[in-house]
Amino acid sequence: MNLEKLYAARLHATRVRPYLAAALFALHVVPDERVPTMAVDRHWRCYVSPSFVDATPVGELAGVWVHEVSHLLRDHHGRGDRYAAEHRLSGASARLRMNIAADLEINDDVYGEGLAFPAGAVTPGGLRLPDGRLMEDYLGMFRLGPHTDRYTWLDCGSGADGLERPWDLGPDGGHGLSDQERDAVRFRVAQGVRGHRGDVPQGWRRWAEEAFHPPQPWRELLGAALRAAASGAGSASDYAYGRPPRRAASLPGVVLPSLRRSPPRVTVVIDTSGSVSDAELGTALLEVAAIGRALGGRRDLVSVISCDAAAGVAVPLCRAESIPLIGGGGTDLRAGFARALGAGRRPDVIVALTDGETPWPSRQPPCRTVAGLFTARKERPPAYPPEWARWVRIG
Repeated sequence: MNLEKLYAARLHATRVRPYLAAALFALHVVPDERVPTMAVDRHWRCYVSPSFVDATPVGELAGVWVHEVSHLLRDHHGRGDRYAAEHRLSGASARLRMNIAADLEINDDVYGEGLAFPAGAVTPGGLRLPDGRLMEDYLGMFRLGPHTDRYTWLDCGSGADGLERPWDLGPDGGHGLSDQERDAVRFRVAQGVRGHRGDVPQGWRRWAEEAFHPPQPWRELLGAALRAAASGAGSASDYAYGRPPRRAASLPGVVLPSLRRSPPRVTVVIDTSGSVSDAELGTALLEVAAIGRALGGRRDLVSVISCDAAAGVAVPLCRAESIPLIGGGGTDLRAGFARALGAGRRPDVIVALTDGETPWPSRQPPCRTVAGLFTARKERPPAYPPEWARWVRIG
């Protein structure tokens, strides 16, 4: 294969798209005549047809370099897998439609400004679709048919649609990047996009913002919400002499006590109605165990109430897996809140784990409230908690 020509095209691509340089040089080239043109896999290998390199001008090859690496940077393989699972799609035809939709997303950001637009490349205008949309948006706008027959040759590899190809070396093949290495490359490219002084296409700027501010893991959010609730005003209510207070320096010779934060009592209300799946109930038990660890292992400070239309007894936490979750009917978290506030000593924090399909108390409880909403599998958005409850998505 003419590697000199191929690498010259990559160098040209880095000159006109310098913010993509880290990604372009992270790709490992694998020659393979089975590949129609150039293709990538999810492990950042670039499979190249030697005959395609010989027949293509350097300027067009540079555009193909940028095109293929754009699939990987924008995680089209992962997004394709998630879309296929959500919509129950399978087979080569479904993945071809994903490849076309992914090309529609990136081609308006790839070509022009020093990169030649290749003949036959798919564009939104060619399918009478609007510009500037994401792959998932385009997938809902077209189907395969006579108007897409001219694009059946497209094959950007498993890195574009998630479907393994015969030429893929797989996860155990050589020269693949690890998950951490791929994330590092994406982060460096995002830095380059944000720091570039020239014009950068809007699609790349939007991608860079999302790469710098990715969705936070829901467990960290739930933990942060719980810590904020537990450390609020009034949580330091016990006096101790083990540590001098700040005002002690102004009164030499006088021993003053300081306020000590006592660990909060937490009651977890778990929605056990029929709309909550077994997997979500299992996740709820994991969160109960995590709350116990966050309180320094003080399981005596955590109690659990299973709640559907009626609330069960508040069960002290011994082991999360031993908690009986009883229910299966309709949902009314008001019963769970009433049980939590009426069971002996009032809790400092109530954590409600629910899918949101429930009525909430009409008044704010006399303690902090954190709601964890199971929303990953829901076809419609949940009924969100009242303003007085801090909430996060779970799943």
